Amino acid sequence: MLTVLLSSPRVAPGLLTWQAWSALRGAARVLTGSAEHPLIPVLTAAEVVPVVIDAPSADAVSLAAALSAAVLSAEGPVVWLVPPGEALDPLLLSSLSVPYQVLSGSHDLLGAHLLDLVSIMDTLRVSCPWDREQTHSSLLRYLLEEAYEAAETIEDGDLAALREEIGDVMFQAFFHARIAAERPAREGGFTIDDVADTLAAKLIRRHPHVFGSVSVSSAADVNANWEEIKKAERAAKAGGSASSVLDGVPFGQPALSLAAQLQRRAQRAGIDALNDFASPADFAGTADFASKADGGRAIGDELMALVARAREAGLDPELELRAAARRFADSVRERERSASLPDSPGLTAE
Repeated sequence: MLTVLLSSPRVAPGLLTWQAWSALRGAARVLTGSAEHPLIPVLTAAEVVPVVIDAPSADAVSLAAALSAAVLSAEGPVVWLVPPGEALDPLLLSSLSVPYQVLSGSHDLLGAHLLDLVSIMDTLRVSCPWDREQTHSSLLRYLLEEAYEAAETIEDGDLAALREEIGDVMFQAFFHARIAAERPAREGGFTIDDVADTLAAKLIRRHPHVFGSVSVSSAADVNANWEEIKKAERAAKAGGSASSVLDGVPFGQPALSLAAQLQRRAQRAGIDALNDFASPADFAGTADFASKADGGRAIGDELMALVARAREAGLDPELELRAAARRFADSVRERERSASLPDSPGLTAE
């Protein structure tokens, strides 16, 4: 009887199933085609000593013949150690002339294939001239481009393409982490594991209704808790100095998304700074837009018209909106400062 034993390169050698260890301990012979097989030291320590045979692994028919002969000459079951992660050639199994079973000795956990990306990224950083020269700054445009390409597939409803585009976004994260790993921690260096640990801690901290004892009854409660937690985080980062509801807003993002994020932050904090920019009459009909079936399209048309007006005036709409967003941010911060003065009404996050 031949047992063809599969194992994963993503699982530590020796972490095998009970069935795998039973087959190995009960085998008359354990065979492998390479002295570099990672299970050899572990099995040898367990007094199961594999025998390296000269097997033509690239030739499935010849390998099947060699394994069949080994089984026929052995005084008991034989185990063949397939190289970790190697796909099993169906031709090998169909060419065996002895009874056999295929046994998976170790199984990947969900997410284990990310280890392959770590290894590939390490190789690229060392062996590829282009990858070797990249920096955080040189990769910045690719980080943005890949995110926009992923967004486009979602907008187009091309969910099959989204799989690839999300992978491209993920690659940027692995690339930046690999570059950062080349710096010592005291200079801001970090590894992909540090990134994962930081993200995991943040997700747990910001979801006390899932991982803690906080009770919520709606998504609105979740959002309210989220804002309070972020407010506390901003205060902690400020180290005791005054923090702003706008802390953490990336001002390098496109002007339209920047303006929207600034307004959301201000609204949640109960700060009305929009009147500094236009009279309420200028926003008449906004509610009507939202109530119409084609409200989104109407607002889009209005934005397009504003872009056209800016171009006709010889202005760059992106730069003008960015400047307005910064003025808005200054206005919000001024209101925060005023609210923190004695005898001034406080601001509370909604």
